Amino acid sequence: MTIARNTVCLWFDGEAEAAARFYAETFPDSAVTAVFRAPTDFPQGKAGDVLTVTFTVLGLPCLGLNGGPAFPQTEAFSFQVATDDQAETDRCWNAIVGNGGAESACGWCKDRWGLNWQITPRTLTEALAAGGDEAARAFQAMLTMTKIDVAAIDAARRG
Repeated sequence: MTIARNTVCLWFDGEAEAAARFYAETFPDSAVTAVFRAPTDFPQGKAGDVLTVTFTVLGLPCLGLNGGPAFPQTEAFSFQVATDDQAETDRCWNAIVGNGGAESACGWCKDRWGLNWQITPRTLTEALAAGGDEAARAFQAMLTMTKIDVAAIDAARRG
């Protein structure tokens, strides 16, 4: 087993394996690579319970830690997923929100485990990078959205 030099550690309240398997099924270049069970009883569980899960999300190495309820997820951490078109934006958004998640604003949503996601079409990022009036128009359009509407961002870019 190869251990990545730098891994994102995500704290879960007992459902790290379910979350990792959902991410692996939902996003390309994602997989569950190992499930580690506790060798003895521990404060939040028993010997044999899933303790950690190693997985990748869109190629990013992650470790899911079943640490209990002490540290819930917040918007201070999120995955930002760059999408190429409305179909990909819809697929990612609907998978997260439709699996017990919740919509937020400006392309943000939260999965059923409390992890935050930014489903961001590349056209929005490109508009903001362009600066000036194009960025201002795209930004103002984005502020009115929950899930990003690619056609509306493209129209705002054109003015």
